[in-house]
Amino acid sequence: MAFIVQKYGGTSVGTPERILKVAERIINFKKAGNKMLVVVSAMSDTTDDLIGLARQVADNPSKREMDMLLSSGERISMALLSMAINDMGYPAISFTGSQSGIQTDTSHTEARIMAISGTRIKDELAKDKIVIVAGFQGCSPEKEITTLGRGGSDTTAVALAIALKADYCEILTDVDGVYTADPRIVKNARKLDFCSYDEMLEMAWLGAKVLHPRSVEMAKRFEMPVVVASSFIENKGTMVKGDKMEDVEIRAISQNKDIAKISIVGVPDVPGIAAKVFEMLGAENISSYFIVQSQGHDGRNDITFTVAEKDFKDAIDVLEKNLKKIGGREILTDINVGTVSVIGTGVARNPKISSKIFKVLADSKINIDLISSSNITLTCVIKERDIEKAVKNLHRGLIAYEKHELNRK
Repeated sequence: MAFIVQKYGGTSVGTPERILKVAERIINFKKAGNKMLVVVSAMSDTTDDLIGLARQVADNPSKREMDMLLSSGERISMALLSMAINDMGYPAISFTGSQSGIQTDTSHTEARIMAISGTRIKDELAKDKIVIVAGFQGCSPEKEITTLGRGGSDTTAVALAIALKADYCEILTDVDGVYTADPRIVKNARKLDFCSYDEMLEMAWLGAKVLHPRSVEMAKRFEMPVVVASSFIENKGTMVKGDKMEDVEIRAISQNKDIAKISIVGVPDVPGIAAKVFEMLGAENISSYFIVQSQGHDGRNDITFTVAEKDFKDAIDVLEKNLKKIGGREILTDINVGTVSVIGTGVARNPKISSKIFKVLADSKINIDLISSSNITLTCVIKERDIEKAVKNLHRGLIAYEKHELNRK
C-alpha cells in the first residue's frame, strides 16, 4: 500500500462529468489499497471569471478581498469532488487550506507556505477516508485567508506530500507528461520518461507550463518524487526526481513569450548604478532576468534586462520616475520578444552544443538579442514572431542530434 498525494488541475475537474471521472479514478486507486490525499484546483476558467467579476465592481480591489474571492474557486471543486466520491460509496471529506493547517506568510495573492500541521487530514486518513484539499490557499498567522499565486495548487500538493511523508506526489492535468518541446508546436515532440529536478526547474522558469517552479524547488529540496501525468488517459507519465546524469544530453526545448526587454541607455560608468536600478525594482517585487551591461562611450554604459510581461508597466513606472537619480539618458523597451531555451545536463559545458544552437538560429535567419547560460541551459532572447520557428528548427537540429556526437571528445 502506498500513500499518494494527487493533484488535479482545472481542466481535470472542469465540468461535472469530469469531476465524476476523477472520482472514479481516485476510487480505483483506493480499491488498490492506497491511502489517498487529493488536492484540487478551481474548475476551468473559474479563477479568470472571478477576476473579471472583481474588475466589474472595483478599479483597484484590495489584495485581501481578492484572496477571499479567488479562494472560493477551489472550495467549489473540493466540495463537488467529495460529494461525488461519497455518492459512489466511498467515505470522503473536503478541507480548505486553513482547515488543513496550511500556514502561510502575510503576502496576500502571493503567499508562501511556512508550515503545515495537517492534524485534521491525518485524523481522517486514519479513519480510512479519502481526503480532498483545496489547493492554492492557506491561512496567515493573523487568521487571514491567503492565496499562493498562479500555479499554487502544485505547490500545495508537493508541500502536503512532504509534510505528511507521502510516497510520491502525482500532478494530473490534460497532458500526459513532460515533452521535449511543446507538442502544439512540434508535432513529433517526444515524451520524457524521466526528468531531473534541475532540468524540470529550468523548464518551469523558462516557460514550460507543466509544473509551477515553486513546487519543483520544494520537491528538490526535500527529495519528493513527482509524477506528471494525464487525468484523461492512463498513459505512464514523466517521473521528476533527483538522479544525476553524467552524460551530456539535451532534454527539451522550451519557449516563453511572456517577457519584455528594457534598456536603460547612457548610465554613468561608476560603481553602484546597477545596484540602484535593481534595488528599485526589487522593492516593487519585480524580478529581472538576462541582465547585460554593455560598454559604451564617454564614461557611460547601457543596462539591458528582461522582466515578466505582467511586471512591465510597473517596471517602466519605477524607472521613469527615477531616471534622473539613475543618471540614464533614456529608456528603450520592446514587448515583442520572447525566449527559446535548450535544456539538458551539461549543455553549456559542451562547446559543440552551443555552436550547434547558434548555427541553427543563424540558418533560420533568426537574430539573437541576448544570451544567458547555466550548466544545464542556454537561453536566447529573440523576436516573438520567431519563437515557433526557432523551437521547431532547434528541436529538429538538436533533439534528433545523436548523443554519441554530443559526447564525442
